[in-house]
Amino acid sequence: LQVCLEHAFHLLCNGLVDEAYQNLSLAESWRFGEQTAIQDKEMKLIQAYRGLLDYYSWSKQKTILLEHGQDGFEDLSVEQEMHSCFRKAAVNLREIIKIPGVWDLFVKCYVDLLEFYGDHNEARQVLNEYAYNSKFPANPNAHVYLYQFLKRHGESKKSLISALKILHDIVPSHELMIDFNMMLQKSKKRKKRRLGLEVIFAALDYAGWKENVKAWSCLARQVKQIVISEKHLDWIKQEWNSRKDWWPAFHFSRYLAKRNWQDNESLSYEKALVAGILLGKDCKYFKYVSHQGCKAQVKRFRILKKFVNKHSPAYLRISD
Repeated sequence: LQVCLEHAFHLLCNGLVDEAYQNLSLAESWRFGEQTAIQDKEMKLIQAYRGLLDYYSWSKQKTILLEHGQDGFEDLSVEQEMHSCFRKAAVNLREIIKIPGVWDLFVKCYVDLLEFYGDHNEARQVLNEYAYNSKFPANPNAHVYLYQFLKRHGESKKSLISALKILHDIVPSHELMIDFNMMLQKSKKRKKRRLGLEVIFAALDYAGWKENVKAWSCLARQVKQIVISEKHLDWIKQEWNSRKDWWPAFHFSRYLAKRNWQDNESLSYEKALVAGILLGKDCKYFKYVSHQGCKAQVKRFRILKKFVNKHSPAYLRISD
């Protein structure tokens, strides 16, 4: 059975989809002696991958139907073939995702089938089970799929935030943390806005985010709001205390200021605002960027320089 599965992968890699399907179908009919527990698992995998190929056929038929419409056919052969593939795929995909494990591709395909036929309740149940069942291994993608489903169907902000909160706990550097931060910033609840600041600071701890303009813009906007209102400076202080020993070299060196200015003016602006508030007007990054911006006669950099100078007392309270 294992060799059969590997052979099917080989055939698929070479574009021989029909041959792979026949190979898997043949393996399902094998019977020799008493089936062991290991063979039972391998058989379920074979059935699952056959289900995946049934989904592939269903998807192709669906594309034909959507492109041409039923009017383009004298009979319903395409639609009937499509429904036949749906039934076969659904049975096998439904079975494999009941077993604790990481079944990302199978779950996505099964949910796609369910959504197409309007069975949203079943789709939601599958995704909730995949994300929250403690028997399944911790899997960031499970929460991503649930969030994307909830968003597609216009679910409440509370539901979306709940899904992303768990994703944040597992992978604080996930790209969806920008969405999470923006939702939290718009909240009227102080606790959620506080979490939003924590989320964006945590994301920027990772090297992959160093030049993410959206992330720096999110942080700059929230930090600026706090400084202007003079409320919750302690939030910034709490986040900064654990980072003040390494963020200056990691994000705000003169070398990075020069490179950011050359590569992306918007990035350098957002970072300079954050640097000026966190490290004061004498920060190397802020001094270089604000000087270059004023020299280039870019109005927003003159405004930036005035803002940081005006709010220097806030820096003193944060750094105290």
